[in-house]
Formats: sequence, C-alpha cells, structure tokens
Amino acid sequence: MKFSGRIAVFGGREITESIYNDTVEIGRKMAKENWLVFCGGGEGVMEAIAKGVSMENGTCIGILKDKDFKTGNQFLTIPISTGMDITRNALISYNCDVGVAISGAYGTLSEIAYTLAQDKKLLCYNSWDIPGSIQTDSVDSLIKEVQKCLNQ
Repeated sequence: MKFSGRIAVFGGREITESIYNDTVEIGRKMAKENWLVFCGGGEGVMEAIAKGVSMENGTCIGILKDKDFKTGNQFLTIPISTGMDITRNALISYNCDVGVAISGAYGTLSEIAYTLAQDKKLLCYNSWDIPGSIQTDSVDSLIKEVQKCLNQ
C-alpha cells in the first residue's frame, strides 16, 4: 500500500480527557489523509492516536519500549517490540516525514529533539514550545500544517 506521508506522533501517557478526544480526532483525520502513523504504542496520546487511526481503517505502527509486542495498546495495526525502553524514541522519529507532538513530558521532549536534529518539520499541539517547532492551536490547523509540510 502506498501512503501519502509518514507521520510520527509523540505524546504523554497521562493526559486530560480533552487531549485524548482531540488526539482520537487527529488520528481519524490522519487516516483519512492516507498517512502512515507511527507512535510509541503505549497509553495516553499513543492509544488515542492509534484508536483514531483504527476508526478509519488506517495504519498505525507502535514502536514499543518492551520486548513483548503484546504490551502495545489494543488499537495498533502493527506493534513492534524493541526491548529498548525510551531509547526507542529515536526509531519513532527516524521513520517519519513530519513529527507531531501532543502534550507530553520529557520522553516527548526527547522525540522532539530527535526530529529537529534531523531537520524534519515538527508540529506541536498543547505541547512544548521549542524553537524550530510549529505551534498549532486546533485539530484542523494541525492537519493543515502537516499537509503543508508534506507538500514542501
């Protein structure tokens, strides 16, 4: 299957209900755009993005920190176990055209750093405000910015 973009979504495990719901909607819209989505495969933002992607029959790959692929959330299309703990964050970033950070703490910050260090576009939604990132304030503006980045 040919995808029109490869998007890595980074984000926290502990998030508000509002961020969870927005992230599900982001996942739905990403699947409708035919984007291949990567995430860490766990809870919080990772679960919400995978859930949204699955609702539209899209593909979401979870790059897991554990050795057992069964530790990934139930909505992943393809869970990939690494046994690398948080060092797997680099793998998520390396596999994208564009990175998207939603909420998150220091693990998300490391994924942001890996993405920017590769001179890849990074969009933030309710996340870190880092020089070089593109800040978005709504689900629709995030999707539009990803489209722009992919078309450059």
